[in-house]
Amino acid sequence: MSRLSRTNLGFLLAKASQHWNELLYARFCDEGFPQVRPSFGIILIPLFEEDGLRLGELAQRAKISKQTMTTMIRLVEKAALVATGADPEDGRATRVYLTETARRFRPVAEKVLAELEGLATSVEGRESLDQVRVWLRSFADL
Repeated sequence: MSRLSRTNLGFLLAKASQHWNELLYARFCDEGFPQVRPSFGIILIPLFEEDGLRLGELAQRAKISKQTMTTMIRLVEKAALVATGADPEDGRATRVYLTETARRFRPVAEKVLAELEGLATSVEGRESLDQVRVWLRSFADL
């Protein structure tokens, strides 16, 4: 079988990710948050875990470069979901903080993600989903 087919792992991962993001965005819009793009998750999720991270730490947790993070922060700021400020301990560093809008969005994100995870579980069951999650985490850490 040719590796250049729609059964290629990369193709399947890309299509699954695309479908996930389409479902995510549609549900965010339904919940009144059309300004939240699925790509904003690389910023919002680490900040939901720990607000006020330094830009460099946020980039590290998101596994993207500082330059890419800076570009993404501008987009998420424009959507009024984060604000930046100088680090009080080091004026050269920038910290990123969730806005009130992002705090109101958090329970919506949790609800929507739980719904989508339920949908994913219905495909092959909880055990399979847990195995996929372990595999994805390991693969992402290569």
